[in-house]
Amino acid sequence: MNTSLEWIKSYVPGLDCTDREYMDRMTMTGTKVEGFTRLDKNLEKIVVGQILSIDPHPDANKLVVCQVDIGDKKIQIVTGADNMKAGDKVPVVLDGGKVAGGHDGGPMPEEGIAIRAGKLRGVDSAGMMCSIEELGSSRDVFPDAPESGLYILPKEAEVGNDAVEFLGLHDTVFEYEITSNRVDCYSVLGIAREAAASFGREFKEPVIPATGEDSGESTSDCIKIRVEDKDLCTRYVGRVVKDIQIGESPDWMKKRLRASGIRPINNLVDITNYVMLEYGQPMHAFDLSTIAGSEIVVKRAKDGDEFQTLDGEIRKLDHDVLMICDGEKSIGIAGIMGGENSKITENVKEVLFEAATFNGPNIRKSAKRIGLRTDASGIFEKGLDPNNALLAMNRACALVEELKCGRVLKGAVDVHGELPEEKHIAFEPERINEFLGTDIDREEMLSYFKRLEIRYDAEKNELVCPTFRQDLIGFADIAEEVARFFGYDKIPSTLPGSGSTPGRFSFKLMVEEVVRSTAEFGCYSQSMTYSFESPKVWDKLLLPADAPERQAVRISNPLGEDFSVMRTLPLNGILTSLSTNYNRRNKNVKLYELGNIYIPKALPLKELPDERSQFTFGFYGEGDFFTMKGVIEAIFWKLGMKGRPLYDAKSGRPYLHPGRQANIIYDGTLVGYMGELHPEVQDNYGIGERVYVAVLDMPEIVKRADFGRKFAEIAKFPAVNRDLSMVAAKELPVGEIEKVLRQRGGKLLESLTLFDVYEGDQIKEGYKSVAYTLTFRDASKTLSDEEVNKVMKKILNGLEGLGVELRS
Repeated sequence: MNTSLEWIKSYVPGLDCTDREYMDRMTMTGTKVEGFTRLDKNLEKIVVGQILSIDPHPDANKLVVCQVDIGDKKIQIVTGADNMKAGDKVPVVLDGGKVAGGHDGGPMPEEGIAIRAGKLRGVDSAGMMCSIEELGSSRDVFPDAPESGLYILPKEAEVGNDAVEFLGLHDTVFEYEITSNRVDCYSVLGIAREAAASFGREFKEPVIPATGEDSGESTSDCIKIRVEDKDLCTRYVGRVVKDIQIGESPDWMKKRLRASGIRPINNLVDITNYVMLEYGQPMHAFDLSTIAGSEIVVKRAKDGDEFQTLDGEIRKLDHDVLMICDGEKSIGIAGIMGGENSKITENVKEVLFEAATFNGPNIRKSAKRIGLRTDASGIFEKGLDPNNALLAMNRACALVEELKCGRVLKGAVDVHGELPEEKHIAFEPERINEFLGTDIDREEMLSYFKRLEIRYDAEKNELVCPTFRQDLIGFADIAEEVARFFGYDKIPSTLPGSGSTPGRFSFKLMVEEVVRSTAEFGCYSQSMTYSFESPKVWDKLLLPADAPERQAVRISNPLGEDFSVMRTLPLNGILTSLSTNYNRRNKNVKLYELGNIYIPKALPLKELPDERSQFTFGFYGEGDFFTMKGVIEAIFWKLGMKGRPLYDAKSGRPYLHPGRQANIIYDGTLVGYMGELHPEVQDNYGIGERVYVAVLDMPEIVKRADFGRKFAEIAKFPAVNRDLSMVAAKELPVGEIEKVLRQRGGKLLESLTLFDVYEGDQIKEGYKSVAYTLTFRDASKTLSDEEVNKVMKKILNGLEGLGVELRS
């Protein structure tokens, strides 16, 4: 964003400072100035001269000798230019003066070029007549300048006066770095407001008089406007101007446009550019005679549509590009560029002015897709205040009447939904001081807000923020306004006011750390694998076609098919790592991983999937099913899960061995599963040894973990041990036997230990022998044999229900 200091001063008339003071003050109050450029740098002793006569040089065919009137005297200048004639007025640099650069428009020397009186081929020359390039500018800014030769000044330039002043070059252009949340500062008025507040001066906004009141015609009689896609166009204002008179803009407007880097074209185009710079509101002008049906329709394009823009290029469109259409055709790409079929020509007689606000992200994406980014799209994509559109329209129409370039019709066609209202934020001066570490008076704070046009509602103790300040949302924004106008350099260094608290892990992280450390104590190494997988994984794990695990979240832009879905099972990563280790001949490999699986609640996705943390173990080599079971139970013990886990062999997981798998049940809830890998799955991963895996569902584990510890005194009374040897059906899990032993043993049963399992000739076929040591103890007394026998009888009665017999 660049602005002219002269333009800023027209809205802040009391502003009196050097360029450096302006840069430093604006930067310190939050409107960062990147740098500045003096337009009259190295331009010294340059006046308006009038050529009186032109004579050939006596000794050079390509040179001429000119007599030039510079006001107080006449001087002789020798030049090689050939585009002037007697009577022309030109910039003349006098003896001892300077110009910014050479006539070739090349890089300008830092110190400029000094001009001295001397002789050219033997003829005296008292100065130099200048081209626009020698004045440090170019034809981009002064389109009436010739490609080569002197710059001919308008007839109204007064001989002897300062030519630099006449051209509007006694000015400074400042370059700002505006943050994207300060949309209001992408305008001269926005910068002027900041300058007025920063220097404590009055801000004078342009007075916009009513227009079109005496025209006898109304805009609504000439044009109808309909917005079909209100989500992409929040406001569309149209106004008609008739009896257009195309001509040059006044010097004051051309000077301001040039200083901002915009080439003046004609009064009509210059007005739209001027208002865009002044109000930060892009505008567009359509030739009303080209609008079919006297109707404007704002709607999306269709996929495959093509449209020729003002630059003559054919643009390919899609359904997300918003178009400005008439009753028959498209006439402009909303917020980006108008169409060749409705452009303004020198013969235009009736014009429709457009001022609108469009959806910022849509404009940015559309400009990128069609490959066309303009000054207008760069502003629209930041998100404009809809309330600014009508102000800008009225300002443009006021300029039309001021410049006498047309007859403005009465009223405007204004199509919009609910417009943004002023935001109300609580005024909390004590909290602001505490937050900033300052001691600023309440009234001083209110004076800052008054400068920024933020009103104070004393009855509600609220600050009322204007709609153009879209960045003011809550308390922190208000505190920032106080800080930047109080002065960041004045805020003392203070320690944080909040009390310190000792750092610690959350309970969830503590549980994870215990599980991780227990696994590592068991010689497991940590593994980390991708959450993205290939759909082929489901086939490798033998999942049936209708398995719920196949309902996975698909990546919209995957790196490839192997990374195209989010995993619903945690096993593939561990098994792939085990396979890699096996194929590299590593023995006895144990791995674990703590990672997420992603379970969609519905497909296609309407809300975020359920991300469940899973702790996965896997190993091959030394060990078996019971080795894995021991690790699981060690983790439960470490986490204070004192209940006995149950193992349900009917887990039905196709990727595990059908006879060597189990769901892990704790407190009646499924908290994981474990088992030996199915031989076919083992082959699919290229592992030649038995593989054992286990998975713990961490959300369920965290719910049941308890790090509380209670003291239990050493037993004062002796224990009574009884050995129990029994014969049970081979398919009966010992877990069912233990369940009966604990249930029937009651509080007196302190522990039980399985010490023998036997299958052989002395046991009938289909049965096994199981032997336990049962330990009984009463914490309050010594148990008698009679009391222990009574409990043993209950146990035996319970075992009979399972078909278990005592071994004789």
